[in-house]
Amino acid sequence: MGKCDIAIIGGGLLGTCISYWLSTLYDINVVLIEKESEVAMHTSSRNTGVVHSPFYLNPEKKGKLAKAAFVSHEMWKTFAERRRLPWKMVGTLEVGLDEDQHNVLEKYLEWGPKNGISPKDIELLDGNEVKKREPNVQCYSAIYCKTDTIVDYGAFTRGIKEESQRNRTKFLVNSKVESVKNIANEPVLVFHDGNELQTKLVINCAGGYSLDIAKKFGLVLDYSSLHFRGEYWIAGQQYTGLVKTNIYSVPNYPDFPFLDPHWILRVDGRVEVGPNAVPVPSPETYSGYVGDIETFVSKLADIVTSSTRKLLMNPDFVNLIAKEWLSSVSKSVMIERVQKFIPKIRPEFFSERGTAGIRTPVITPDGKFVPDVMELEGVNSYHVVNYNSPGATGAPAYSAGIVKILQEKGLLNYKTQPKDSIWTF
Repeated sequence: MGKCDIAIIGGGLLGTCISYWLSTLYDINVVLIEKESEVAMHTSSRNTGVVHSPFYLNPEKKGKLAKAAFVSHEMWKTFAERRRLPWKMVGTLEVGLDEDQHNVLEKYLEWGPKNGISPKDIELLDGNEVKKREPNVQCYSAIYCKTDTIVDYGAFTRGIKEESQRNRTKFLVNSKVESVKNIANEPVLVFHDGNELQTKLVINCAGGYSLDIAKKFGLVLDYSSLHFRGEYWIAGQQYTGLVKTNIYSVPNYPDFPFLDPHWILRVDGRVEVGPNAVPVPSPETYSGYVGDIETFVSKLADIVTSSTRKLLMNPDFVNLIAKEWLSSVSKSVMIERVQKFIPKIRPEFFSERGTAGIRTPVITPDGKFVPDVMELEGVNSYHVVNYNSPGATGAPAYSAGIVKILQEKGLLNYKTQPKDSIWTF
C-alpha cells in the first residue's frame, strides 16, 4: 500500500491545476489519480475550446464561477505564451432572435461589468450592425464580446501536468478508484486492480464521476445525476469562412442545463456547429445510445430509484429531450437550429461529425437541476461536484480558490515553501 499527503481524484483541468498550486506552495507528497492513460481524456479535451468572458453569468447566482473565469483569462494567456500554445482572440457574438431575447442581452450587458469585464470589451449591436460585421449572420440584436479566445484545453492540461511534475507531483494513471475505507482516520483508496493508496486528505475533482466519488464518502446520497452528450458537425473546408466569429445564441430553456446552438471556430482551423443534449448512460458514451449493457442497466436502475425519476415527471423536460433525440438522429434538424441565425448554411455543408462532449448535471432530491457548482467537505476529504461550463475557462483561478478554502479550514497544515510559479497565488 502506497502513502501520500494529498490524493487528488481526477486528471481534468481542475484537478491538474489544484495539483499544480499545491506543488508550488508546499513540499509535500501529492498524488493525482486518473483512471485513463493520460490527463484530459474526457471533458477537458472535449469542449468548445473557448476562453469565455463571463458576461452571460448572473453575478448574484454564479458570481464565483464568473470571477474565476474573468481572472483566469489573463492567467491562461500568460500560460499560452510561456508554453507557446495557440491563443487566438476571435471574439463572440451572442445573438438574440427576437425582442424577448434582446431583453436577455440587455441584462447580460449589465452583468458583464459586474463580473469584471471592461465596458469597452462588450457592446450591444442591432441586427444591421451585426450584418456589417458578419454579413451571413441574421438576428434581431447581439452582444459582441471582443475578448473571447480559442485554445486547446487538452494541451493546456498536459502542460500544467508537466509543470506540476517538475514540482514532484506524482500522476498515477490507469488507476480507477473502486472503493474507500478507513475514512475516519486516514482514507485508503482501493483501485480496480486491488492496489491501495493511503492519504491524509482526498480532493475529489472527478468530473462526471465526482458525485459517485462523493457518495463513497457518505455525502449527498439522495442526489443523482444525468449524462448528456453534446454533438457537433464539422463544416466542409470551403464553408469555414462564412462567419469569422464564434456565434452563440440566447438559451431558450434557461432552467435546464442545455446549450443552445453555436458556430464554433477551432484553433486547428475547423468550424463546428452544435450542440444538442442527448441522454446517455455514462460520461464516456461518445457514440451510440446504450454503451456497455452493464452500465446501461445500472443507469436505468438508478433513474427508477433516484431523484431523477421526479425530473422525468416534468412534461417540459420530457418534451425537450424528445427534440434533442431528433436532432441526434437527423443532421437536418441540427442544422435547422443554426439556420435561424446563419440562414445560408445547408445540411450538405456538413459531412463529418465533430467532437462530442458530455456534461453531467446533478439533480436535487426534489428533481431539480443543481444550478451551480457544489463544494462539499467530508471527513478527511473535499469534493467539487457539478463543476460545469465555464469550468475550463475558470480552472486556474477556481483551483486557487479551492486551495485557499482548504487552507482556511485547516486542512493544509503544512509549512509553505513557495517555488517559482507561472501564476501568482
